Amino acid sequence: MYNPPSFNESRLEVQHALIKAFPLGLLITAVDARPEASPLPFTLNAEPEGLGVLQTHCSRANTHWQAIDGADALVVFQGADSYITPAWYASKQEHGKVVPTWNYATVQARGTVRIIHDTEWLRTQVERLTHDHEAAREHAWQVTDAPAAYIEAHLKGIVGIEIVIASIEGKWKVSQNRSEADRHGVATGLDAAGQPDAADLVRRYGGI
Repeated sequence: MYNPPSFNESRLEVQHALIKAFPLGLLITAVDARPEASPLPFTLNAEPEGLGVLQTHCSRANTHWQAIDGADALVVFQGADSYITPAWYASKQEHGKVVPTWNYATVQARGTVRIIHDTEWLRTQVERLTHDHEAAREHAWQVTDAPAAYIEAHLKGIVGIEIVIASIEGKWKVSQNRSEADRHGVATGLDAAGQPDAADLVRRYGGI
């Protein structure tokens, strides 16, 4: 992706944090010379060495998985994003030479797909994915809450997907290229618009 130096986020821990916060990734591959994309919830294993391992599963009825074992893949994770109106810029009042833009944070990970049919691998992946998203609930649902036969039947209906990350890139386009006064205006405007997550990105990466 086009990634100017002012927007590039190369810290692996920051990239991983976005994946964990926004785990619904878009798995993109070429199938018969045509692009195919599937939105899937991923878990991330951060390895002591390397860039990490992405794991997910999909329905056996989803034909996407049938042609991608060993294929190159791109997985896109999208963080907070927001439309930015020029009305928030202090510079609009000064000279009017401003246009709208879009702020966003995104991570793109690339690697080779491995398709997995092992039932125990699938069970572990589903249990971890469930735990990650239920842990904060007062009455967290667990896979073992459902009848064992019911879970077994569902496991037979899915396949696993694992991607060892070979390269990863982060882009945080959050008004770093604007003046301090403009960044203040954007953060304030986003707060007023009910987008505190997007406002926080401007403050943290804009140094305000």
